[in-house]
Amino acid sequence: MNLFNLEGKTALITGATHGVGLAMAEGLAQAGAELLITSTTPSKLEQAIAYYTSKGFKATGYVFDVTDETEAEKQVALMEATHGKIDILINNAGIIKRVLAIDMPVEDFRKVVDVDLVGVFIMSKLVAKGMIARRQGKIINICSMMSELGRDNVSAYAAAKGGLKMLTKNLATEWAKYNIQVNGIGPGYFATDQTAPINVEGNPFNEFIISRTPAGSWGDPKDLAGTAIYLSSEASKFVNGHIVYVDGGLLATIGKPSNE
Repeated sequence: MNLFNLEGKTALITGATHGVGLAMAEGLAQAGAELLITSTTPSKLEQAIAYYTSKGFKATGYVFDVTDETEAEKQVALMEATHGKIDILINNAGIIKRVLAIDMPVEDFRKVVDVDLVGVFIMSKLVAKGMIARRQGKIINICSMMSELGRDNVSAYAAAKGGLKMLTKNLATEWAKYNIQVNGIGPGYFATDQTAPINVEGNPFNEFIISRTPAGSWGDPKDLAGTAIYLSSEASKFVNGHIVYVDGGLLATIGKPSNE
């Protein structure tokens, strides 16, 4: 089990105040990592840090917007000065706007791409500098089913996540020589605050996901913790440039098997 031990590691997880980000951060902390958590909302960050510390985890919060390169650079420098190093970066911060493409304002499209793709580039570039100097690091980008599949109402999100898949592969290619592994996690449909509007009984999309997923249900955010630990640990030392889809089998099939 030493392969999965994160004792002595410092993990920066963006946007890990709730949902899948919180679940992955909690998993890393259980494996021994110290947590650095970011958010743009002070009150949410304060609540999240209180939750982590109540569990006995070492966690520190930083308030800034990952799309603000100047501020992000200052905050990453502060983290490294305070904590010594950043061993693991999980680019989890993201937004979604469910609007038909024909109706979506261009400024909204740009905002989604800025947070979900450009913000990841900014954070990866800043944190990788220290990793390159130490010749070691793990970067995990939170991709999506929309990295592979299209759907109505989420054109900006799908464009950003498709781009993130390819950014993951390119950064893995560039930084492998420095012993940095860059991989992605593609969550399937998980029951979170973000999916709450569509994860309700009677909603046609809710019924579709349950019928379309071989596991027959939405995922629990805690189901992502194991994959996050694996990709953050020595167990995945020769795994690079991949997207691990944690989706209950959704991408593996054209439909849920019958009960027969």
